Amino acid sequence: MKSPHTIGKELLCSMDNNSAKILGLEDVIVKNMESEENALHISLELPRKNHICPICGTATEKIHDYREQIVRDSHAFGKNVYLHLNKRRYVCCECGKRFYEENSFLPKYYHVTQRLIVNVISSFREPVSATHIARKNNVSVTTALRYFDLVNYSVARLPDVLSIDEFKGNAGGEKFQCILTDAKAHSVLDILPSRKAAEMIRYFLKFPRKQRLRVKYVVMDMSSLFRGVANVCFPNAAIVSDKYHVARQAGWALENVRKAEQKRLSRGWRRYCKRSRYLLLKDPEKFKPEEKEKLLIILGLSSRIQRAYELRNDLIQIMRSKSSKESKKKLADWIYLAENSNLPEFKACTKALHNWSDSILNALDCTYSNGFTEGCNNKTKVLKRACFGVRNFSRFRNRILHCAA
Repeated sequence: MKSPHTIGKELLCSMDNNSAKILGLEDVIVKNMESEENALHISLELPRKNHICPICGTATEKIHDYREQIVRDSHAFGKNVYLHLNKRRYVCCECGKRFYEENSFLPKYYHVTQRLIVNVISSFREPVSATHIARKNNVSVTTALRYFDLVNYSVARLPDVLSIDEFKGNAGGEKFQCILTDAKAHSVLDILPSRKAAEMIRYFLKFPRKQRLRVKYVVMDMSSLFRGVANVCFPNAAIVSDKYHVARQAGWALENVRKAEQKRLSRGWRRYCKRSRYLLLKDPEKFKPEEKEKLLIILGLSSRIQRAYELRNDLIQIMRSKSSKESKKKLADWIYLAENSNLPEFKACTKALHNWSDSILNALDCTYSNGFTEGCNNKTKVLKRACFGVRNFSRFRNRILHCAA
């Protein structure tokens, strides 16, 4: 039968092992734990064992001295955790070299655990400021940014379906940056420092020609700058105009008609038509009964608004077609009707559709769009707002890619 002393010793050892497992430090011996209001102090040491001398390679177990090192760890139980490591320094019996014992949780020359560094870097996936991340992980802002700067993303390939768009980043001295995504796999590929054509061409020409020739589609908004870059760098790719941006041309024309007609109404009717923009641009299939009634009244106030509303809805129906064969003639007829509708506000719209007719028809033959890319731009806006802007382009680029990974 075991003595009370033996049983107590085994129970204490079991408690130490459980504490170490809870802390995720199974290769350490927990000596003591002290809890304060906002902090948890844990005293621990490593098991004594043979170490190899880094100079002569001789095994030694002789201890030269001890030193206490305070190490910051990840939060636990809602408190900041400090590990008080009773660190041994061994001495080689052959060459006299003194060296510290090795451990698996503390990087060399660091005063924080590996998992705290991992947690800090992982926290940068959230659209929050570096100050928030630093406060959350009990480190300074400079330290948090220094850990994140260890992250770096590179582009190894070009996809079959490349999507290009711009966004207002205000980083690296440039007002606009470009985002490249894989429209098929829905992944972010890279962030370019500016939208200048020369720099974009220089970037794409770094890829092997064989890889650039394998790009089948380049999806973009109706930007002549992006189209010129795509024609130079991807000669085999079909240019696809995003359907939303095509329909938006008619939406802008309708809005200009509404503004012009609303100014001619009396003060009372102008108040009634206030915020009617959202009603005119709303999908008719999603109307509520009271909205249908209001829409009919607004359309009855002006024949010009009614014609513009019908033209805009007709274009949306054309863009919902499943192939260019059934829509090629419809699109040509729509352009003819818009040009002869006695609505000068549609002049810019019809001109754009003339210039981009081939790309618009390509969009009807494939299922790819800039939807994912626009969603990434919205996340970038949230990130910018939370961080009050990121001026360092390299860090801004890695942050966007890290959030999208």
